[in-house]
Amino acid sequence: MTVIWRIALGTLVTLAALVLVLAWFISHDAGPAPVAPIPPQAARMKALVFRQYGGPEVLRIEEVEKPSPKADELLIRVHAASLNPLDWHRMRGLPYPVRLMLTGIGRPRLTRLGVDFAGSVEAVGSQVRHFRVGDEVFGTADGAVAEYVTSTEVGIALKPANSTFEQAAAVPIAGTTALQGLRDAGQLKAGQKVLINGASGGVGTFAVQVAKAMGAEVTGVCSTRNQELVRRIGADHVVDYTREDVTRGNERFDLVLDMVGSYPLLAYRRVLNPHGTLVVVGSPSTDRWIGAMSGWIKATFIRPFVGQHYDVLLADANRTQDLDALAELMRSGRVTPVIDRTYALVDTAEAMRYLEQGHARGKVIIRID
Repeated sequence: MTVIWRIALGTLVTLAALVLVLAWFISHDAGPAPVAPIPPQAARMKALVFRQYGGPEVLRIEEVEKPSPKADELLIRVHAASLNPLDWHRMRGLPYPVRLMLTGIGRPRLTRLGVDFAGSVEAVGSQVRHFRVGDEVFGTADGAVAEYVTSTEVGIALKPANSTFEQAAAVPIAGTTALQGLRDAGQLKAGQKVLINGASGGVGTFAVQVAKAMGAEVTGVCSTRNQELVRRIGADHVVDYTREDVTRGNERFDLVLDMVGSYPLLAYRRVLNPHGTLVVVGSPSTDRWIGAMSGWIKATFIRPFVGQHYDVLLADANRTQDLDALAELMRSGRVTPVIDRTYALVDTAEAMRYLEQGHARGKVIIRID
């Protein structure tokens, strides 16, 4: 073996060893993070906490220090919160690359869970301009499954008077994902035909209603047991995926919004109009290294080789203007959040187990008070 080949082989072996070490480093689960002591004089509250990665068994309801609002923040008493797949990914630290980029290596960097909430303003900082004490609001905040959260004015909106706290808590992530997928990524116009795959899920139930509000003709894909629900929230046509493969039908669509990744992405070429758009929102992959990102990766690679437009969506749930738009749709009655089950705060682990099964119709809500 020549010196060059020996050097090349040694380099490859070294790189392979480094990759294996890095893979172990990213994927290993450390023990629970230590509990930070609460100062004796500090106000306390109950919150959902997870101090290590794992299943719902790692979730705990603990007493933590009650937050105090900064000059640009509001203190909000939470009445209801909702769970999202995002919370599941953070709880388990999956797929593994998110640990490196976001959640923390070995154990979670942020030990509080939840993003969506609805509640009432209890205090405002000196720089807050658009909200006052007593306002009923909904939006996003880290650690939202808790009795109190603090938030800036970005990413919250006034709760419609005709909506309950539970309904409002269902909206932020799922509602904005549907709105941005249809309006921004999909460029949906009145009179167009849209196919929504996963129409009975958290995002899907919003997507059906928002698309109808935008003047589209909506076809929803769901299971047999969910057909009535999808029709009730406004779908013009419903396809039962257990009996029919919608990608082999004769109907053509201007936009496909795919929340579940149950069909090969190239199969959508048959049902998209020549200049139609596919927007990939999610994927059911359980791969610990790629997970839900598999659909986004596939769409990114396929996009240059197809005539139609393939896009991926990473929604921004902190757009106050989008929450305002959704609030107006709720006030007008054109959008009504669909709630599958409501759990008490102490039963959050059970709620997460149900969410993990992947069969929730609409949203899973945590009632705080």
